[in-house]
Amino acid sequence: MAAAIIRIFSSTRSTNILMLGLVATTHMNILIMTLGTTVSTTIAATIYDPSKHDYQAIPTTTFWRVPTNPASSEESITALPQKNVQEEKPATELQTNHVVLDIQGLTCTGCEADLSRALQKISGVNNLRTSLMLARAEFDLHEPELTLDELIQSVERSTGFTLSQRQADGDFRALDLLVNDIHKDFTLLEKVNGVQDITKLDKHIIRISYDPNVIGARTLLRECLDQVIDLAPAHSTSDQEVSRKHLHSLTRTTLISILLTIPVLVLAWARLPSHLVAYQSTSSVLATIIQIFVAGPFYPPTLRALILHHVLEADLLIVVSTSAAYILSVVDYIYLLAAGHSIKAGGAETTYLQASTLLIALVMVGRTLSAYARQKVIDFISTKSLQAQTANLCTTTGRFVEELDVRLVQYGDHFLVQPHTRIPTDGVIVSGTTEVDESQVTGESIPVVKNIGSSVLAGSWNRSGVVVVRLTQLPGTNTISKINAAVDEAKFSKTHTAQVVDRVGGYFVPVVLCLTVITFGIWLAIGLAVRHQSGREAAITAVTYALAVLIISCPCGLCLIVPLVTVVAGSVAARHGMIVKSASTFEQARKISHVVFDKTGTLTTVYLSVVEEIYLTGDRTLAASLALALTKDSEHPVSQGICTYLSANQTSPASTDNLQSLLSQGMEATYYGTPVRCGNTRWLNLENRPDVLRMSAANLTVVGLTLNGALLALYGLSSKIRPEAETLIESLRAEKIGISILSGDDVGPVNAVAAELGIALKHVRARCTPQDKQTYVAEMTAAGKQVLFIGDATNDAPALAAATIGVHIPSTTSNTIVDITDVSATNPGRDITHTAADVVLLRPSLTAVLDLLDLSRALYRRLVLALAWSFVYNLLAMALAGGAFMNARIPPQWAALGELVSVLPVIAIALTLAGWKRPRAEEKEDRLEVKSEVQIEGWSWRRGRNWMGRRQWKRVSGLI
Repeated sequence: MAAAIIRIFSSTRSTNILMLGLVATTHMNILIMTLGTTVSTTIAATIYDPSKHDYQAIPTTTFWRVPTNPASSEESITALPQKNVQEEKPATELQTNHVVLDIQGLTCTGCEADLSRALQKISGVNNLRTSLMLARAEFDLHEPELTLDELIQSVERSTGFTLSQRQADGDFRALDLLVNDIHKDFTLLEKVNGVQDITKLDKHIIRISYDPNVIGARTLLRECLDQVIDLAPAHSTSDQEVSRKHLHSLTRTTLISILLTIPVLVLAWARLPSHLVAYQSTSSVLATIIQIFVAGPFYPPTLRALILHHVLEADLLIVVSTSAAYILSVVDYIYLLAAGHSIKAGGAETTYLQASTLLIALVMVGRTLSAYARQKVIDFISTKSLQAQTANLCTTTGRFVEELDVRLVQYGDHFLVQPHTRIPTDGVIVSGTTEVDESQVTGESIPVVKNIGSSVLAGSWNRSGVVVVRLTQLPGTNTISKINAAVDEAKFSKTHTAQVVDRVGGYFVPVVLCLTVITFGIWLAIGLAVRHQSGREAAITAVTYALAVLIISCPCGLCLIVPLVTVVAGSVAARHGMIVKSASTFEQARKISHVVFDKTGTLTTVYLSVVEEIYLTGDRTLAASLALALTKDSEHPVSQGICTYLSANQTSPASTDNLQSLLSQGMEATYYGTPVRCGNTRWLNLENRPDVLRMSAANLTVVGLTLNGALLALYGLSSKIRPEAETLIESLRAEKIGISILSGDDVGPVNAVAAELGIALKHVRARCTPQDKQTYVAEMTAAGKQVLFIGDATNDAPALAAATIGVHIPSTTSNTIVDITDVSATNPGRDITHTAADVVLLRPSLTAVLDLLDLSRALYRRLVLALAWSFVYNLLAMALAGGAFMNARIPPQWAALGELVSVLPVIAIALTLAGWKRPRAEEKEDRLEVKSEVQIEGWSWRRGRNWMGRRQWKRVSGLI
């Protein structure tokens, strides 16, 4: 065949044949391209986003539009995002997708471990993270062998949990609408510029995804739809929804169990006419129903974990105990039918059916109450409750227009904020003056005065005035959403303590099973050898004691302690203006032995003022213009100080090119091709000039300006120490915590600050580069010290990363909140600093360092208390259930209350942390262990710890 083909193409007539083939192929391509126009028009109507859809699932979840007018097809294509038909790829060739799943059924760390094992076995799952408290799993899906729906079904089969793909909380780039006819043609809406996707959520709700920068939500709803359509009810956060669904499911099951158990108890305990067989037959039927439909759901996941993963789950204790109790009751019932009396004792009219049903009912009651308590914890740690649900739309002059759902606000809107109402989203005041309480957002307890041009934060409370605010952030991207996202991120991390507790919990079930066998053996021996009972009676007695031990043991409280207390602490920290990125930070903070401060913008205020300027050329205007051009776009406190001073003197910036910032050196640019620099005198080789030496001796920060190497000007700046710095240093010193200062500034200003704060010069370093700071911190950590570094600038990022705990303090005023998630294109260095830091402060106050240390100690005390309770409970409970005490024991049916007694105190201990407040000066604290005394604004205050271990201040004398 191959030889024949070669001969054809090598013949003299092959040229004609080849040309004929090319012509035919060309006409065929033209025909295909013509037909492809109509095909592509149809396909383009469906917007395919790999991050949202599985490719194979598109036909069932997305509306398709078939063009009715071919002539208008080209126009409709240009109005919609395009999809290249020729580049379509099957699902296995798509890029990596990030998947977030909500999990219903997670109750302990054992469940979390089962979920992790099931997901890790699936090909394509990478970077898996799970959170017990959030009931959530996140992972990257790369080149999967299964679609997402198939993956979810596979995990559900192997674990027994209910999984669902997470919808973005408060996604203000999508509108959920109620529609009467879900099959209505939305062709007209799909043509609107800015509409990205239309999906069906259920039979009455559709979701329209849109670009808020192109079209607003209100415009889309009111002007682009041909009928009046209402918004779907707002839903709470997904973790709250999952928790509530789980609680509702448990409540229904518990009620069914109680309703079926009550007749069994009445027939067993009430004084009714003697019809034992009839009563027990009825009770047997009810007990069987309870065993199948109430206790039955415990069996599949427990047996799967045991058989497939060889893991002994905590629910195995419930499965074994309830099964043993039911089997014993069935045997007892059969014996009753055969012998006419219970197996328990000859002639006794008492059976085990009530014990079996009551056991399951009390287990469900304990599970339900525990789930309810956990629901309260989840409600507390969510900051979404701070989001106002409505906004008062108004004109720029403040004339009220309407009150509308906050989901319908859009860019360009102005809203009216009345006194004693919550601010709906971030914005800037354009009219009015007020005081705003930001305590629930930034932790700042003192109300902040807001004027025209001031920023206001979503979730803060307007106290006094009426203001008109111009919207700057939609609710889905405002401060509350960013804080909530950052807090949720920390919930995926685990502390070393949590890992240890998980390992201990892993041995809990095998140990309890061994103790159960030992208890059975001991009581069997006692019955036969000591009490001289028959084999039947001794076995029955031994079984009841063994069942009680099996039922009353509860590892759930032990496994919940660390994640529960940690997530509450993370939420409390956020409410006090601290975003803690990792749970391990709370564990390490109480061990801090040394705190290292940056100086400029950290120990000193961010505002530096120019107190002296020297111009070495006759043209002051040129030098000042160049200095302003180089400093106006920099956020370094020194640059801001020069920029503010020159701008106040009506200086205009010169035109420069190639502007760049050099860490710990200064700014550099070109002025008509000539290099111009503005920075520290060491970088400019000016430190030995007389004027520079004189300014340095006066403790001024000296900045030079050179043009092509020639000195044009010198600026001397001074700064003030933060008002809270002295109190902070005194507090740290009282805690026997070491203190150091690292700064890139000159020796004079750095030593002056150290002297004023009483810090020994041996712990002070001046003229430090970022690498010098990193080396200093690394050497201290290598020496075994637990180091906390706090800084504000980009050049502090290496030291922040090297420290045990890195804290970033914002170089902003109290009217501005740090953007903890957004990457600023104009200031990428800020994002680098945030990434390196373990803690990001939302307000520029050093007292947050004390708050972090106090909160860490408070968390540790509660961990110790909760762990002690769990240990003591299980020890005493199993001893009582196993008959270790002669005159006290717990019967098997009442042992089912063990989970309730074990878990609820743990949750209560965690919730006591929710009431943690920043320590304040209180005259009521009489029992105060005095550690230091300072003078603040003419009053004498003593600092120490009260009887609960909290740091307190007490006024001990009047004005002096």
